[in-house]
Amino acid sequence: MSMDMATARQRLLDLKDELIALSEGGGEDRKPVTLDQQSVGRLSRLDSMQVQAMAKAAESRRAMEIRRIDAALKRIEAGEYGWCVECGEAIAPKRLESDPAAPRCAACA
Repeated sequence: MSMDMATARQRLLDLKDELIALSEGGGEDRKPVTLDQQSVGRLSRLDSMQVQAMAKAAESRRAMEIRRIDAALKRIEAGEYGWCVECGEAIAPKRLESDPAAPRCAACA
């Protein structure tokens, strides 16, 4: 494997930090939409609700990616990083370079 464990671990931690920072920065868009028709028109409310739905979906994707990263960090600690969780074969180094949290080889993915 071309990527050493310390480098892989650092890349995963950096990705996790980036996702957490994005999550903390987008909190305003996920807040409930006010239904006061005096201050906000119907279309503006619909736009706000759409923005809120997209922000919640993005947050859900970030949370899922953080769980994948945490699982990869646990595989590093267990000495199982770089091996497919399904078939046990080595995961291609290029696959790990593009997605350091990849739990499966290309054949099992």
